[in-house]
Amino acid sequence: MKKRLPLLLATAVLLASCVSQKKFTELEQLQQETKNMLDSATVKLNTCNDEKSAAEATVASLQERISFLKSNNQDLINNIGNLTTLSQKGAENLEKSLESMKEKDVRIQTMQDAVTRKDSVTLALVTSLKGVLGNMSDEDIEINVEKGVVYVSISDKLLFRSGSYTVTKRAKEVLGKVAKVVNEKSDIEFMVEGHTDNVPIKKDGIEDNWDLSVKRATAVVRILQNDFNVAPERMTASGRSYYVPLYDNNTAQNRAKNRRTRIVVLPKLDQFYDLINQGMEAAN
Repeated sequence: MKKRLPLLLATAVLLASCVSQKKFTELEQLQQETKNMLDSATVKLNTCNDEKSAAEATVASLQERISFLKSNNQDLINNIGNLTTLSQKGAENLEKSLESMKEKDVRIQTMQDAVTRKDSVTLALVTSLKGVLGNMSDEDIEINVEKGVVYVSISDKLLFRSGSYTVTKRAKEVLGKVAKVVNEKSDIEFMVEGHTDNVPIKKDGIEDNWDLSVKRATAVVRILQNDFNVAPERMTASGRSYYVPLYDNNTAQNRAKNRRTRIVVLPKLDQFYDLINQGMEAAN
């Protein structure tokens, strides 16, 4: 009995030792599996962390772009507003410019119409004068137009005797024809100019060439008024002496041409402006 007891103890210890080794191996395997799972979880965690960092960076970049786009969008809105304001002002300025150009065109057209009408009156006057004086010698009477002004130049030999301011009978015939045209056109005014040569003159009742030129112009005006009923308020008498010659006073022929009486039809600027104003009122 005593010999069997140690044997039984030894068998029990051996059996106990075998169970522990098996559990140990199982535990060891479990530990390895746990470790593997931990390593795998660590890898996944690191991957997730990397992905999170990348996502955060992307979000930050997108937020920066959003802020930039919002800022640009506001700038664009502001610029569009400015452009709209500028466009409105530009349109208003353009409209004002076009309106101003239109007004200027109307003024120019009105002035052109007034000039045309004035030229028509001038042409009619010249035609009438040439009609009544057409049978006179070209050397005695010249009718021309300069810058819209009608001039009728009558030679000295036709109107006066040498050194005199008494109108001849033949001259009265000519002045009567001029008066006929003038009286038919009651809206014109004219000036009678006396011109002499440069030969000094000293006679009873005549001081010098100034005096002679004025007296001759006055004599013509009086004939037109007294003999042919031309309204005196339409006439002006003036003397130019020898200071406005047609030619140099160096020959007898030239001096004869410079001795003349000239009738100048005065442009009535008030009537011309009335024509313009009438045209402007009609345009409005």
